[in-house]
Amino acid sequence: MAKVSVIGAGIAGIASAIRMAVKGHQVEVFEANTYPGGKLSDFRVNGYRFDAGPSLFTMPQYVDELFQLAGKNPRDYFNYQKLDTVCHYFYEDGTRIKAWADRAKLAQEIAEKTEDSSASVHRYLDYSSRIYDITHRIFLEKSLHRLKSYLNWQTLKSLLRFPQIDAFRSMNRANSSFFTDDKTIRFFNRYATYNGSNPYQAPATLNVIPHLEQHFGAYFPIGGMYAITTSLVTLAKELGVNFHFGEKVEEILVEDEQVRGIRVNGQDFAADRIISNMDVWFTYKHLLKNEKAPKAILNQERSSSALIFYWGINAQFPELDVHNIFFTEDYQKEFKAIWEDQTLDADPTVYINISSKCQPDDAPKGAENWFVMINVPANSGQDWDQLITEARKHILDKLSRNLGRAIEPLIVCEEVLDPRKIEQKTASYQGALYGTSSNNQFAAFLRHANFSSKLNGLYFVGGSVHPGGGIPLALLSAKIVDDLVA
Repeated sequence: MAKVSVIGAGIAGIASAIRMAVKGHQVEVFEANTYPGGKLSDFRVNGYRFDAGPSLFTMPQYVDELFQLAGKNPRDYFNYQKLDTVCHYFYEDGTRIKAWADRAKLAQEIAEKTEDSSASVHRYLDYSSRIYDITHRIFLEKSLHRLKSYLNWQTLKSLLRFPQIDAFRSMNRANSSFFTDDKTIRFFNRYATYNGSNPYQAPATLNVIPHLEQHFGAYFPIGGMYAITTSLVTLAKELGVNFHFGEKVEEILVEDEQVRGIRVNGQDFAADRIISNMDVWFTYKHLLKNEKAPKAILNQERSSSALIFYWGINAQFPELDVHNIFFTEDYQKEFKAIWEDQTLDADPTVYINISSKCQPDDAPKGAENWFVMINVPANSGQDWDQLITEARKHILDKLSRNLGRAIEPLIVCEEVLDPRKIEQKTASYQGALYGTSSNNQFAAFLRHANFSSKLNGLYFVGGSVHPGGGIPLALLSAKIVDDLVA
């Protein structure tokens, strides 16, 4: 039995702790915040409950798997329902598209609301499925930084089909080859934002994402997104994992290229293995005092961040669903502002999540809890106070215009989260939500490995390392580390 210290109680850290405990190891988790979850947390204000971070739940099998590994029935801990409509899309000309979970209904919906045919949607989703079939075993479920990952027939077959993953076109260029209507192209370009990238630069390989959502479905966790965190913490504690909240790790202790433990508030804790769920940039800069950071990786372009307004709305909008998107008219201009100008466009695409649509007690009777988000650049010293003031006005104007009702008078409480606070609360460098961007066709190979090549016993999980950000990939990072340790 080994002693394992996990740094950070984000979703990947909790998953790693569970996997190590299942193997019989003694596991301690150290979290600087007084609560678990990292970005996957929640808060309450004036009778409204808000999920603070991730709001879309896909690939629930990766959560269920953790309970099954422990010999538990997932339904005894955690439940969810599949959404019939994944998202409602709103366009400035009045067009409204429902992204049905049913493939045939989605294709028909797009055919009725745009100039594109249902057949073109089916062809596109077949293409997205093919990318998933080729990539998921090697790019998502294995370490890309160990030779043995490539020495099997399944991987070799995937590598032989590499040209089919469309790595040398941008997402936008590929999507424009399938569709003619700009509304449809925007619809599918938006998936680049799922990992903080730019569809006009990111490789079309990321067109795998629609398959993950359309084929596997989108779900609502009973109890809200934070129920994912709380249920897994409950499981971890049952397995003997010891959590230390409000305990900030100061240093990873190293001797003769072997990790020996961690230092917390001046006290040393011995460990045979250390799994860092902290952003890899901060892990190197703050915790590895005498180790040189790999500049080629740490100097990569950051992913985008987010500006979120949490609004208690004293009204109900039946035309809105759990997930809603209000598109800008010029998507390319918006991404240029974010990625080239490092600022915000005057007409941003707005996402609204309303968990009270599925869970009414998340808001007072007759009210709704709006999680209102726009994509923004990572923090590089912008005047965020000024940008927030301007963005709030633009967002309110856009929503009022599209919904035909003044929104600002309906706001009874408000909280704001910007890139500065994201970095402060979650130790995500520059507030980048997904670590590095995927705006390069080799991005999957350029992410930091899930292990240290110099220090024995040091591993990395979470959105800042392979295979990337978002709940499913963060959980897969823990699975990869589990395999590496084994």
